[in-house]
Amino acid sequence: MQPPTEPPPDGARPNGQVRLAHRASGAPGRGDARKNGSMSERTAQSESQHTADAAEATADGMRHAQPSVGSLAAHRPHTIAATVSDLDPDIDADLDGYDEEAQAGYGGAELPKGRFLDRERSWLAFNERVLELAEDPNTPLLERANFLAIFASNLDEFFMVRVAGLKRRIATGVATRSASGLQPREVLELIWSRSRELMARHAACYQEEIAPALADEGIHVVRWAELTDKEQSRLYTLFMHRIFPVLTPLAVDPAHPFPYISGLSLNLAVVIENPVTGHEHFARVKVPPLLSRFLEASPQRYVPIEDVIAAPKHLQELFPGMNIKQHHMFRLTRNEDLEVEEDDAENLLKALEKELMRRRFGPPVRLEVEESIDEEVLDLLMRELKIGESEVHPLPGPLDLTGLFALAGLDRPELKYPKFVAGTHRDLAEVESASAPDIFAALRGDHDVLLHHPYDSFSTSVQAFLEQAAADPNVLAIKQTLYRTSGDSPIVDALIDAAESGKQVLVLVELKARFDEQANIKWARKLEEAGCHVVYGLVGLKTHCKLSLVVRQEGDNLVRYSHVGTGNYHPKTARLYEDLGLLTANQEVGADLSDLFNRLSGYSRRETYRRLLVAPKSLRDGLITRINREIQHHRGGRPAYVRIKVNSIVDEAIIDALYRASQAGVTVDVWVRGICAVRPGVAGLSENIRVRSVLGRFLEHSRLFAFGNGGEPEVWIGSADMMHRNLDRRIEALVRVASPAHRATLNRLLETGMSDTTASWHLGADGNWTRHATDPDGQPLRNVQEMLIDARRRRRGTATP
Repeated sequence: MQPPTEPPPDGARPNGQVRLAHRASGAPGRGDARKNGSMSERTAQSESQHTADAAEATADGMRHAQPSVGSLAAHRPHTIAATVSDLDPDIDADLDGYDEEAQAGYGGAELPKGRFLDRERSWLAFNERVLELAEDPNTPLLERANFLAIFASNLDEFFMVRVAGLKRRIATGVATRSASGLQPREVLELIWSRSRELMARHAACYQEEIAPALADEGIHVVRWAELTDKEQSRLYTLFMHRIFPVLTPLAVDPAHPFPYISGLSLNLAVVIENPVTGHEHFARVKVPPLLSRFLEASPQRYVPIEDVIAAPKHLQELFPGMNIKQHHMFRLTRNEDLEVEEDDAENLLKALEKELMRRRFGPPVRLEVEESIDEEVLDLLMRELKIGESEVHPLPGPLDLTGLFALAGLDRPELKYPKFVAGTHRDLAEVESASAPDIFAALRGDHDVLLHHPYDSFSTSVQAFLEQAAADPNVLAIKQTLYRTSGDSPIVDALIDAAESGKQVLVLVELKARFDEQANIKWARKLEEAGCHVVYGLVGLKTHCKLSLVVRQEGDNLVRYSHVGTGNYHPKTARLYEDLGLLTANQEVGADLSDLFNRLSGYSRRETYRRLLVAPKSLRDGLITRINREIQHHRGGRPAYVRIKVNSIVDEAIIDALYRASQAGVTVDVWVRGICAVRPGVAGLSENIRVRSVLGRFLEHSRLFAFGNGGEPEVWIGSADMMHRNLDRRIEALVRVASPAHRATLNRLLETGMSDTTASWHLGADGNWTRHATDPDGQPLRNVQEMLIDARRRRRGTATP
């Protein structure tokens, strides 16, 4: 390869040659990055290039059905709503700096510095726990592959949102010290260092454990050189007929500027030589995201699609008459955080659609490359993408292991968790039947039903509730929040049926649900066309509460039936996510929901409710009041405890209240799936606080708050995690559980999850998580999810012996 030279004046090059160090773009080269560690700046693009980029970005955003020919179904994780959207803890760009004075307003003695764990480190620790499930040989093999894909998908979103948001704030000078005491640059360095370690461990797990174990089970993921001549011949035919026609090689020369690289796409960097001039040129070939990630070369033998494209004979078809010198895979992650200025937007839907297009041109935040990549090719990519060396992640191929979702979907039940089909809740139907129970009859007379998904069927409870309401001539109105739902949503269909039959239907569609924005825009328009009253919530606030209200004429009375849940109205994820829900005909709850819906759809300053705590006004203060009340109960010798189950807990005011309760002697249990800034077990501060985490076949997603209350336990369920954005910038709702039997059930659930005999991860004062999966004799500890599955099976007489 010829050494780089300065280009002739005006960017001209002899014979159209493009050297790999071909343009002085002003971005740091690899050597510069080593010296100053500078962060990349946003890529400036010319108007002509922006137009070309827009065409590609628009194409990336479109989804077309592609026939599957001898291959696994295409499985792009960021387009599979039921699989990926919520498989990470919430990582919205909640980047508020810690305001010590504001937190001091909650009273109490001054607490020590350094009492909060770092949020970003905690998120990375969560994803490490996901990785540990993939590394665990006791996890079924295809589930291990699935956890590897989840880890990769989680990390993609972390970089797209959290890292991108932090970089943006640093660049604009508004980033502040975190509550953990770290400066923004220190947090960024920690992220790069830790994520690099985890990505290397993730790749090693696949290469050294999962791939060989799959091969032992007859599922072979091979590279091109490992294929037989017959397999290569078959794939050549497939390439020419189904792949080659959709490929677009893009040259880089004075007439062709460096192409736009879309976020999360797989790309081939190809170096070719003109045999006449001897000059080397650079070209990029994008792997079409709509094609299958793994192609079946022969039964149970799969090869990554990029290997098929990069085969020498196939590249020669793309560059006829040229010599192929080398090729390398790379993958770019971009900032995909949305910034919608709602205060200035006349129409939120149109503003969001515009921002969704802008999202595709977000600045780069991570470059993944094959570890064998040529130095000059890497320098070219870094320079053109304006990305520093600290943001480059060399890895063994294949890149983008989110593709393992496809392998995990293979029909090999013996390599997966045993199948579990949820049954109808026993309070809705005493006897299992093919038809859904009469929900309204089951709820009459204040007979509340406490649902626990996925152990209790969503389709025969919440879905049936709305479908029966839509079909019932006595139902006058339905009011519903939608944050995320499935692509073929029976919930939306029921609401449309209700509106078309003349019922008053109000639907609050949250357009800003991260990465579901486009789907929600579609649902909003479809609902409007059917005659539903569709609103988008309050300016400046996301509507995250999970609420349904049905108004039914019964004789001379109007009766309100309600559902308040912890999870989305998403029938597919309801089979994967652990969530709680309350179905009730209680008129206090119904009146609360009526008031809250009126606030969301109209004008209201109501801030207090009968059985609800609602953010952003009353939820944080309501919880802190109850935590402080436990201190008084403890001092009075009455039963006192605080038990919390959430996805994430980082809110400093809530955590400080827990610290003060611990200092007073109150026992505090925190069951958290993901991010946790609580530092437990610190003498004089938090020795009465325990923190546990449970991960498994289901996503622990419910939010649950229990208080001893002097012997009269008080329990709440709802949509809110303990984060700034949930408590300050979202409409969230918790409902108080009234039934003593239901309160006891939920407290038993909390006690089981926190028990030392239950398999879980324990958080230490140093911020490190330790897995506890076996007892001192090496016997497996109880799995809380399997226990709940078995309990449901026992009710139906199908429990495992």
